[in-house]
Amino acid sequence: MKKVAIKRVLLLGGVTDALAIARTLGPQHIYSLAGVGRVPTDLRCEVRVGGFGGVDGLANFVQQTGIDLILDATHPYAAQMSQNAVMAAKLTGVPCWALRRPAWQPGPDDDWREVADWAELIAALAPFQRPLFTLGREPLQHLHEIPAHQFWTLRALDIYPGNERCEVIGARGPFRLEDERELFETRNIDVLISKNSGSTATEPKLEVARERGMPVLVLKRPVLPEADQAFWSVGEVLDALRDVG
Repeated sequence: MKKVAIKRVLLLGGVTDALAIARTLGPQHIYSLAGVGRVPTDLRCEVRVGGFGGVDGLANFVQQTGIDLILDATHPYAAQMSQNAVMAAKLTGVPCWALRRPAWQPGPDDDWREVADWAELIAALAPFQRPLFTLGREPLQHLHEIPAHQFWTLRALDIYPGNERCEVIGARGPFRLEDERELFETRNIDVLISKNSGSTATEPKLEVARERGMPVLVLKRPVLPEADQAFWSVGEVLDALRDVG
């Protein structure tokens, strides 16, 4: 691809890596967040919170604000936003780059069981009694479905109401290994439910599951669209931005 000068970047955030990129951006650039979790207030770049209104809304925003580059650094499971970013880039003629965080890979001592959706997850969860959910807010929609033999522990970015069969913990990574060990021990966790986010900040929970010989139900990653350029680390993204800046 022919290199062109990039004067204004729209960074689509959602993961810790996106914030690391945002901290390097000057005031002419825009960091966009969906609004889940805390909004950083110590950045030099402009911070925008909220959706765009689909592909057309994103394309209009790109055109109206003079964006030269869409940089998708959203969560690996935010497939719709990644799809919108690629389609909006095509509509506007600006390039779309994507930070594609590598997935975790199971080791020989891991007992990982991949599930495709919520229905498969619930079926695989049936033999267990004390699951720990680390999927974000999605399980909150299913609290009325908890079987009588189960008690759920649900960890999300913020605290939400649970019920008599579910405790919701508000916590943000990075998580320390010793704290994860205590969490599993004190709540008698017998199965872990996780997305395959690939984040080092949340990886200690997998180590604890390995130590305890515990199964991990892993929600399958969605297939993401092909961007104009894909990067596998923050360092690669920053090098590329310096190259075109």
